[in-house]
Amino acid sequence: MAVTSGRASVSLPIPPVPCPFPSEINPHVEEVERESFTWLCDSGMLPDAETVEQYRRARFGHLAARTYPRVDREMLRLVADWCMWLFAFDDGFCESARLSRHPGLVVRELPELLRVIDDLRPPEHLRSPYARALAEVKERVAAHSRPDQLDRWCTATREYMFAQVWEAANREADIVPSVEDYVFMRRRTGAMPPVIALIDIAGRFHVTREHWLHPQVRELAQLCNDLVVWDNDVFSYAKERRHDHARHNLVNVLMAHRGLTEQEALAEFLDMHNRAVARMVELDAEVRVWAPPEVRAFVRGLEHWVSGHIAYALGSSRYQQD
Repeated sequence: MAVTSGRASVSLPIPPVPCPFPSEINPHVEEVERESFTWLCDSGMLPDAETVEQYRRARFGHLAARTYPRVDREMLRLVADWCMWLFAFDDGFCESARLSRHPGLVVRELPELLRVIDDLRPPEHLRSPYARALAEVKERVAAHSRPDQLDRWCTATREYMFAQVWEAANREADIVPSVEDYVFMRRRTGAMPPVIALIDIAGRFHVTREHWLHPQVRELAQLCNDLVVWDNDVFSYAKERRHDHARHNLVNVLMAHRGLTEQEALAEFLDMHNRAVARMVELDAEVRVWAPPEVRAFVRGLEHWVSGHIAYALGSSRYQQD
């Protein structure tokens, strides 16, 4: 197997992040990157020219191309737009100075977004640019999914939104969550379930409810979720330490609640990462014994997310220090 490893440009040495899953990139990456970035700029979600330039340099379309390397051009455009929406929403809504430390304000902003997710026919006039862009993405997801697939995506997106209230409450009270609470909630705040729910939709196959709920498949999805958000925390630690005191970051959580130094916390992260990767490899072999082609394709999609996120993050301006 190919091994991907590297170091992020932060203020403390980052251990190599090993990954046994092959790293690929979608051949439609450049044209989809341009189209999706144009869509984002036209959406009204980016507040000023400085933010536009930051997003241009971040090249989020490359994240989609590395994490969905085998989908066709139309589906790559859909997942790229969705990744753009998630980053814009995270920066402009979840991390904004106006909302990020005020859970009450976050809650009051949610109804319009939830109407888009929950109503069969969202309102014709939406005030928020995030709601308008979300409505467009949902319409496209619905056009390419079966009812159970759309329901999974909607449920995951809804949970992601509500999890932002938990983060805002922690910021308001200046609380660093416990390791157990953080690991549990990071699976929701990190927006991985909504992108995992797009793996079979974008791949134009169908994981049945029975297979989606299979214990081994569920564990693989959770391991993928954990690996991506933990790795993300390490890559983004330096920036988050400056902007949010790294309150919601695995490195800082381990330091705060286990009395570890930065280097010890990084070593603990690496142990967690390696154990999760080893378990994914073990489960992959077990699932291949019984799984139909669509389940094997879904598991491959999970592995693409782990390797693709590492490859993207190590080269992205978003995770480098200013």
